[in-house]
Amino acid sequence: MGLKNELEQNVADIIKTKWEKRDGKDVPDTDDSIKFIHDAVLLDATFLYADLADSTSLARQDAFLAAEVFQAFLSSTTRVLLSEKGEIRSFDGDRVMAVFIGDDKNSRATRCALKINWAFSNIVKPQLMNAYGSKLQGYDLNYGTGIDTSTVWAVRGGVRNNSDLVWVGRAPNLAAKLSALRDGLKRTWITGDVYDKLQEKSKFSKGVDMWEKRSWTPQNKMRIYCSSYTWSIE
Repeated sequence: MGLKNELEQNVADIIKTKWEKRDGKDVPDTDDSIKFIHDAVLLDATFLYADLADSTSLARQDAFLAAEVFQAFLSSTTRVLLSEKGEIRSFDGDRVMAVFIGDDKNSRATRCALKINWAFSNIVKPQLMNAYGSKLQGYDLNYGTGIDTSTVWAVRGGVRNNSDLVWVGRAPNLAAKLSALRDGLKRTWITGDVYDKLQEKSKFSKGVDMWEKRSWTPQNKMRIYCSSYTWSIE
């Protein structure tokens, strides 16, 4: 069968096949038995994206330096995510995505984001600036974290031996968009749905709300919140 016929048959099979859906109790990965056509695991999950700012200009300026910055940021962020039982499911250049499930998923995800901010502010950025300060002149060494929660479908994309999970739903999409927002030291951005489900310790610090309410104009003035707070790591 030629490639043209193979593509036509594949799309036709996708269209005519009925979906098989099942509720998930764990975050699936690429080794799980999700079929390539019309098979999905449904999951109530919270997604966190952490994304370096303006990394393209740094990579163009100095690929070696960009690689150092990327590794320092991603390795530190990944360690923090794993410490809060976040399931890492994607790396894309200079950003990482994690999935949280469970009754306290929103509080763990936001606590994790504030810990990432602490690690970046107190370890990652100071050490990089100390080592490469002159080379980083003119580059805004910063990042953003976005978090949203919703029901998602985990489906398989690609072909055998060349595939990965694709997350279909609001949370991964909005979390990625939120991570691109920039406002100085306000590096953590969450949706109103996440904020409404936070435990007290993830919402208040010494009786003060850590989150500033905003209106997200590009998303039909959606209610979102941002924070410049950090959560210290021992």
